[in-house]
Amino acid sequence: MAISASIRALVSGEWVASSRLSRKLREELLGEKLLLVSTRGSKKSYRACDTEALKRFLIDKDESYRVLELGTDMSRASMAASTGNSKLMTVRSCPGFPINSYESIKCCLGGEPFVVKPQDGCFLFVCDWERFSIPQDVTVIGIENMENFRKIRQQKRFFEHYLAAHGLPQKALFVSRYPQSTDLRRWLISIPNHYLHFGDFDLAGIHIYQTEFEQYLDLDRVAFLIPDDIASRLQSGSSQRFDEQYNRLKNMSSDVQELQDLISMICQYRKGYDQEGYIDY
Repeated sequence: MAISASIRALVSGEWVASSRLSRKLREELLGEKLLLVSTRGSKKSYRACDTEALKRFLIDKDESYRVLELGTDMSRASMAASTGNSKLMTVRSCPGFPINSYESIKCCLGGEPFVVKPQDGCFLFVCDWERFSIPQDVTVIGIENMENFRKIRQQKRFFEHYLAAHGLPQKALFVSRYPQSTDLRRWLISIPNHYLHFGDFDLAGIHIYQTEFEQYLDLDRVAFLIPDDIASRLQSGSSQRFDEQYNRLKNMSSDVQELQDLISMICQYRKGYDQEGYIDY
């Protein structure tokens, strides 16, 4: 039995969106009083009241859940040493997320000084993310598209202008959620820094932000990056992209006025705009 990422997140004490849990299991866990509920507008998230009690309940329900007792720190090497089979359960051999910067940032990794300033043409990958810390006067900018992430120096003026205009710390650390996992989000939850999400300006891009980041972070330190000129850019955007996404996401809304204005603008022009357009070629 494969244990879903949402179940592992609950057992780890994380908040999980209602849409990520099956209705049957959700109602069963609520009936057992094993879940706390958080409501934000029309959206609900759940967290375990007691992670050990939840784990015991799941194991009693199905022996296959005993894999949860092995812990997340078991490597393929330790499994192979113990059982001779490194594929006994699914373990990510390379946890973490990529980072990038166009200026030196004095960080810490495992309690030791760690200066982040990749040479142009490469970026870094932080595996031991739980022991990675950054100064509080750094804005974390998440970039969805890998081309934008690789070419941050060609967007430096754009980011500097945006951060200054919005009163955010000028020093920026760029992060990516690829390969897709909850590692980046869990790291963001653990730090106090402001998080700015830079994605495509279409309904799907906003949906990623709302479901993967906004609902997990305090609203006073998370925002969707909305450029001043996005209205004119949307007018020359892609109507095909909008048409492909509309039926699935037409009921999207936001309690944040600036984000709701962007959603309304996208629906008004019936177009989307890719973030690659902000790369200075």
